[in-house]
Amino acid sequence: MALIFATEPVSVRTPATSANLGPGFDALGLALTLHDDLTARVTPGRFTVTVTGEGAGELPGDESHLVLRAMLATFDELGERPPGLAVECVNRIPQARGLGSSSAAIVGGVQLARGLVRNDLDDNDALRIAARLEGHPDNVAPCLLGGFTIAWTEGSGARAVKLPVAGGVHPTVFIPSERGYTSSARAALPADVPHADASFNAGRAALLTHALTGDPALLFPATEDRLHQGYRAEAMPGTASLVASLRSVGVAAVVSGAGPSVLALTEVPGDFHPGTSWRAESLGVDGAGALVKGSMVELA
Repeated sequence: MALIFATEPVSVRTPATSANLGPGFDALGLALTLHDDLTARVTPGRFTVTVTGEGAGELPGDESHLVLRAMLATFDELGERPPGLAVECVNRIPQARGLGSSSAAIVGGVQLARGLVRNDLDDNDALRIAARLEGHPDNVAPCLLGGFTIAWTEGSGARAVKLPVAGGVHPTVFIPSERGYTSSARAALPADVPHADASFNAGRAALLTHALTGDPALLFPATEDRLHQGYRAEAMPGTASLVASLRSVGVAAVVSGAGPSVLALTEVPGDFHPGTSWRAESLGVDGAGALVKGSMVELA
């Protein structure tokens, strides 16, 4: 059966995310109250993207743009592409800073495509498509679902669960002017790690789940990591130094995703100064995820 495309535009707001959260490498993620706003409508022909804000003037304006790529991949999953699409992106999530800008684009594209047609795709399908495009599910899961998520991959693709976040979690992100790239950060990781380090991280990741959902007083020990941050420190000395400085004053700080941004999960002392090369933003936890407005089938 041919798809029926919406005649009116649809919009989606996608949150920034921080993945890993210290010990939860490639598994744990948190949605934050910093958002991109995306709008799409079906057109008679051509695929175009206009960008304002972060990435304006450097991101592509055609089918190679990540939002459009995700939309077209979703339409291919549904069996039919529209004749054309016009997408508008108002970007606020910094690009290539470890705050999930690519996941926000991918999840936004998947959700826009879902909203433009009547379809049977559920959130599990959306997560599977988004994780396939991103390469791993730890950022796309909180972006799609909101809140704190645990993501994993099995035979059928990516899966995730969303857990409530305790009220004592107070995210602050420290964003540098320079960029970092996940591929470079992954290249710094060894193929093998000591068994003791893997055991240490398994315990801390389990503790972090408890701390985030029920006992924030345990966030400082729960955010200790031996699996990835130390290996990446040489390539991001400023990031490593800021994490160490924050932790030295009792703040539960970690590298945000693959860096170079830093995430603090507990309150930062008012007299703490990260230096002029860092911009600090106090954020909340986004509990809603990527919400679609104006869709043919309202998405929750």
